[in-house]
Amino acid sequence: MVTHSAQEPASQPSESVIHWLLDSDPAIRWQVMQDVIGAPAEEIAVERARVATEGMGAQLLAMQNADGRWGGAAWNRGWNSTMHILMMLRDMGLDPASAEARRALDRVREHVTWRGCGPQECDDNPFFAGELEPCINGQVGAAGAYFGQDVREIVDRLLGEQLADGGWNCEAVNGSTRSSFNTTICVLEALLAHELSVGATPEVTAARLRGHDYLLNRRLFRRLSTGEVIENDNKDGTNGGQDAPAFTRFAFPTWWHYDVLRGLDYLRRAGVTPDERAAEAIDLVESKRGGDGRWSLEVGYPSVMPIVIDDGEGQPNRWITLRALRVLNWYYTRG
Repeated sequence: MVTHSAQEPASQPSESVIHWLLDSDPAIRWQVMQDVIGAPAEEIAVERARVATEGMGAQLLAMQNADGRWGGAAWNRGWNSTMHILMMLRDMGLDPASAEARRALDRVREHVTWRGCGPQECDDNPFFAGELEPCINGQVGAAGAYFGQDVREIVDRLLGEQLADGGWNCEAVNGSTRSSFNTTICVLEALLAHELSVGATPEVTAARLRGHDYLLNRRLFRRLSTGEVIENDNKDGTNGGQDAPAFTRFAFPTWWHYDVLRGLDYLRRAGVTPDERAAEAIDLVESKRGGDGRWSLEVGYPSVMPIVIDDGEGQPNRWITLRALRVLNWYYTRG
């Protein structure tokens, strides 16, 4: 890989790539207008409002049951539960102030519990109080905070679960003392969303900064001890059945999985000033740009998606391309 300085200008997307990105769903289009081409704010707002009434966002909202749940569950091992759909609506940028979002979130807050979906002791927990696993609680907290819900109970629990190396691990309850990239990114997104929603506090900010230093000190995909590329940090060691290291393969949706692009996108949203610890990860992102200026979906995690959002693995992917372009823009303009 060729290493660049943070002052080097990013190569801009071609007109054909921009046209391809804009020729899409409102959930993608408004983010391209905001993060790639810098459209006027009023035009962005008009396009964003369409997420609730057209395309993928409207489809997901229409799938909510009268009892507030999606997929009949607070959480499940598929991708159609309440938690998973709220995470997708967050990624799509559904406006939390829209009438459609308020109605959907009111139903969740008032009716959905963890009964039958987590540890029995959490059966009566309201959805936004979370359960016990930090990976799940991170995702619930991130979605809840984004949509203006009170997730302080989750945040307090996560703060108490941070490990000595700065990250988090769902296996800590079983004695693990080393953090997991997968769990850590879920928690970091929750802490950041909470800060953006209600304001920063010294306690939350300090924990979050320690957490993202955990990622940066490992160059976002290497072992601190040996410098080797991390192939996986799953307890079964299967790497999802993929040949390439898991963290260097880009997916969307990511669900609980970490990858380099997700880590960089978190740093971008957190307003971090890039330093040399992110340079190799940026090189990796740039190396995956195709000759046509687009990025492809490299891995789709086994599931039955509630709606179709892409053309499948190995195909040019608007979500990956959008995220890659705005990460590169952040790196070269903020560095």
